[in-house]
Amino acid sequence: MIIKSIVETSYKGMYKITAEIPQNDSATAFYARKEYAPEFDFDFMSTGDSFDQNQTNQLLDAGLAAAVELKALEYIARAEQSRFGLSRKLMEKKYDKKYINMALDYLESVDFLSDLRYSRAWLNGRKINHFEGKSKLMAELQSRGIAKETALLALNEFFEENDEYEICKKAYKKFVRKGKEEEKLISAMMQAGFTYSMIKRAACDIAEED
Repeated sequence: MIIKSIVETSYKGMYKITAEIPQNDSATAFYARKEYAPEFDFDFMSTGDSFDQNQTNQLLDAGLAAAVELKALEYIARAEQSRFGLSRKLMEKKYDKKYINMALDYLESVDFLSDLRYSRAWLNGRKINHFEGKSKLMAELQSRGIAKETALLALNEFFEENDEYEICKKAYKKFVRKGKEEEKLISAMMQAGFTYSMIKRAACDIAEED
């Protein structure tokens, strides 16, 4: 590989490289950053620099990882992403898992990708149309690839701002409006993540209110 041009982009640490590769008929342009090829110092790379096949492969690997990073950022720009969910989306786009891991490791290191931030956003979005208890929400987060420790941290923060018991009462009233009663009502409430003791307490308080 022979470098034809290299310039740092407006995206910090990302370089656009145009190079002549022997097996290609025309010059190849790709993006790369040093995090994906730590053996190279892009700041001192210049036109005319040449690299052997092994070095060329390393630089091309860096380019493939950068391509994944740029695609991942498109998803992140739309909404918070979990690593698990974003990885699955990228695999559906036929990106290689090796380069997905490289890119997502970098994005996590600079805090562009955060399972905790995703969990917070998901919980706040979920509460708009759902009334669910801690165990149900924990299961939902874990089904989305969130580690138990991360999910627990997000849930503790969530329930500091949102009273689980008040949510339980809202869920109870919702199920009653849907015609649930007796055992079916209790079963639906437990499936929604509330403890039996909390459900019974809510039932008593709601009966007194009525």
